[in-house]
This record gives sequence, C-alpha cells and structure tokens, in this order.
Amino acid sequence: MFYDYHIHTQFSGDSDTPVRAMLDHAILLGRKEICITDHMDYDYPDHPNLFTFDIEEYFSTLSALQKEYSSTLTIKIGIEYGLMPHLGERLKLLASSYPFDFIIGSSHVVDHMDPYYLAYWEGKTEEDGILRYFQSILENLDSCFDFDVYGHIDYIIRYLPSKKKSYSYELYQTIIEQCLKKLISMGKGIELNTSGFRYELNAPNPRVEILKRYHELGGEIITVGSDGHKIEHLAYDFKRVKEILTTCGFRYFTRFSQRKAEFIPL
Repeated sequence: MFYDYHIHTQFSGDSDTPVRAMLDHAILLGRKEICITDHMDYDYPDHPNLFTFDIEEYFSTLSALQKEYSSTLTIKIGIEYGLMPHLGERLKLLASSYPFDFIIGSSHVVDHMDPYYLAYWEGKTEEDGILRYFQSILENLDSCFDFDVYGHIDYIIRYLPSKKKSYSYELYQTIIEQCLKKLISMGKGIELNTSGFRYELNAPNPRVEILKRYHELGGEIITVGSDGHKIEHLAYDFKRVKEILTTCGFRYFTRFSQRKAEFIPL
C-alpha cells in the first residue's frame, strides 16, 4: 500500500477540491495514509498571490481533520514550495515556523516565467528551454535548502510547445546528473510522481531513467505522489508504482513525519 504524498486541495490556486472530499475519497480507495501538499509559490509571475494561502487557516483546518479522521486515515500536513533562488531565506523561515511533516520543493518558474505558458518558450528551441529548466534547478539548490524531496524534476516536459510526449534523457544526462548528485549530497530525495501518466506522457515524472540513476548514484529517499488536484487524480495509476521502483533498484519507499524519513519495504 503506497502513500500518496503529493495532493492539492482548495488551498491551492489551481484546485477547488475540498479537503474533506479528498479524505473521503482516499478512504473509499482503501488508502491508509496521505499527505496534503498545497502550493506555496511566492512571487509567482504576474499573479504573486495566486499560489499562496493562509497558513494559519491551513494548519487549523488540517489539524482538526487529523483528529476527526484519526481512526480511519492518517493525514500528514505537508506543503509544496515553488523554489526560486531569491526565496531561500523566506522559505526557510516558513519551514521553521510551522510543524510540517513533509515539504516538497519544486521548480514551477524559470527566469520569472512558468513553462506552462508559451511566453517562456519564445526565442528558445525546445532543447534550449529544457536545458535552461534543468540549469535553474541547480541554481535553486544553491540557495534553497529547507525541503525534503524535489518534486517532478522533469515537470517541464508536460508543457512542450510541440506537444511531444517524451524527450531524450541522454541529451540532458550531464545536467540531470549534476542535479541528482547535488540533491544526494544535501540529503534530499526525489518523488515518483504518477501525474505523467495522467498527462499521457507514458512515464512518471521524472521518467524511469532519472529515478534509476538517482538510485545508482546513492540516492535513497523516494516518495510517491499523484500530484492530484481532483478526487479522481488521487493515487492515480499507483498500480504501476511497485514495478517501477523495483526496476529502478529500490526496495522501499519513503514516508515522513515531522520532517523525518521512514523507509517502508515494497
């Protein structure tokens, strides 16, 4: 039984799903534990408050639901940071001010642009745009330290202007390995994000080659998440997870409590 550690609810700017609806659906699916990880993307371009929320209300709501659902579902309180180089200290302060169980650090914005929008791609080839995305991860890691797992490392592949569903891992292998080595040296993990299947990429985010290389380089921390924004996204295609992790050399997955990792055998 894998735990879904990447879930968005009404507190995220791109979801209107009530928290309770997510919890009830998790129980319906037979889930035993989930982690709510709503977006906190400070300084999002053009709409700086689109992906922020009232952190006091968040903890008040989730803490009450933890107690209410304690006999049927373990609820962890997490968050997904939108990392940018200038936000390191601000994110560190937030992490130290509240009792999060788990923090995802993700790249959603590169050079003040989200690759979701065509403006990011103007004046770039797709190869250049992808390369710049991976370069920005290294830049984020030079100043942003207070997170547990880097989210969907190849997020950008969802939004290629050509609508291609894949990319050449070998073309970016050098920069990707630099990112992985840096994460491992920092004691950080990555996630197996099944939303890639939902986006019809025929692969998780990141793709299997990256997951496998992370393990080969000595990486140990691996969480599983659906990146769900609607109830039907919850635990999406988790039936594939065990085979993928096993193929990549993992013998366990990871859960978190109070920012401390615990390894669960497959």
